[in-house]
Amino acid sequence: MQIAIHNWMRAETLESTLKRISSLGYTHLEIQGAPEMYDNQQVKELLEKYGIQCWGSVTLMLEERNLLAKDPDQRKRSIEYVLNLAQMVKDLGGKVISLVPATVGKIVPDARPEEEWEWAVEGVKEIYAFTEANGLTIGIEPINRFETYFINRGDQALALAEAVGPNCGVCLDTFHMNIEEVDLFATMKRIGSRLVNFHVADNNRMAPGMGKLDWPRIMNTLAEIGYDKVLSVEFCPPIDRTPANPYPNSIDEAPEGLSDEQLKFLQDHGSTAVTEEFYTMLTQKSINQLKPFLK
Repeated sequence: MQIAIHNWMRAETLESTLKRISSLGYTHLEIQGAPEMYDNQQVKELLEKYGIQCWGSVTLMLEERNLLAKDPDQRKRSIEYVLNLAQMVKDLGGKVISLVPATVGKIVPDARPEEEWEWAVEGVKEIYAFTEANGLTIGIEPINRFETYFINRGDQALALAEAVGPNCGVCLDTFHMNIEEVDLFATMKRIGSRLVNFHVADNNRMAPGMGKLDWPRIMNTLAEIGYDKVLSVEFCPPIDRTPANPYPNSIDEAPEGLSDEQLKFLQDHGSTAVTEEFYTMLTQKSINQLKPFLK
């Protein structure tokens, strides 16, 4: 088992991220799903410089991106976005695409359930054809009901994966499971060998170990189902704007290089731009909690 981290949670240069995680003992990066931001050759050189491997990428299904949109042209553009992301992952030597099919933040459907299901299966199958031909794996990721109405639970993600193809998998996230699953351990066991990626944050979306989740039992369950790939850290700290804030230096009041789209994405997740000091603390706490379980 190895450990990765996402880099969408703080606006900073990729080199700053790689320098930090390399010094803390991380081995992999799940790169932000924004292929238009990166020169793949430059990213490869930075990964080699810091001894970090690309694990994969997670789709940022924002604005008009939606595999189950009523508008066929919108669905086509959304598929093209994921294919561009998959090409980036391939070029960087990564393995996994964590795929959220519907727009994050959209909680009202535009069509009948059977129509949306057909469009989702059709769209993911088109992406699957590319990933199968290029040695990549899709992991359908359920996220909580406050971020999407479509795929919230592991069983739903598994149904979609099975409808797409035998090598289409599921990506589970402990934060979302804590909200949506009756028994997250039972869900992990039902997903079993279809589990291709595992995102980790605590129940409060802080770093693992800063909430109430039972990390020894989570790790034992992963071992039981034979998952030995990568743990991908994806905290997104809730921001306290009151005098009760236990981390008074957490909010970055003047972030550099943060686009309006990135800021909206963070704010939609109950967070905002955070200081380097606070972010480094969360990154350190994550690996401190998980490292004893890595073998």
